[in-house]
Amino acid sequence: MENVEVTPQVLANRRGVAFGLVGQNNTVECVITIATLETHFWLEPGASEARTMKTFRDGYGRIRAIAERKLLAHPSARLELTPDDFARP
Repeated sequence: MENVEVTPQVLANRRGVAFGLVGQNNTVECVITIATLETHFWLEPGASEARTMKTFRDGYGRIRAIAERKLLAHPSARLELTPDDFARP
């Protein structure tokens, strides 16, 4: 995986933040749920779009690492990151 190709944005339904990861031959559409940002990145419930995006950007390194690991284990064209993906065993 190289970098974010699609500009991250809060989904219209406010369920998550959409972003894209560029691989060797494809772009994977990814979404991290708002519940995940609240649970593992300290986003306040009901936060504004600007605050949600700041939280996403601040945690992007960790978000990207988990997304890449999940894609290696289960390749797909779409990926949703949930609180379970960030839970420590």
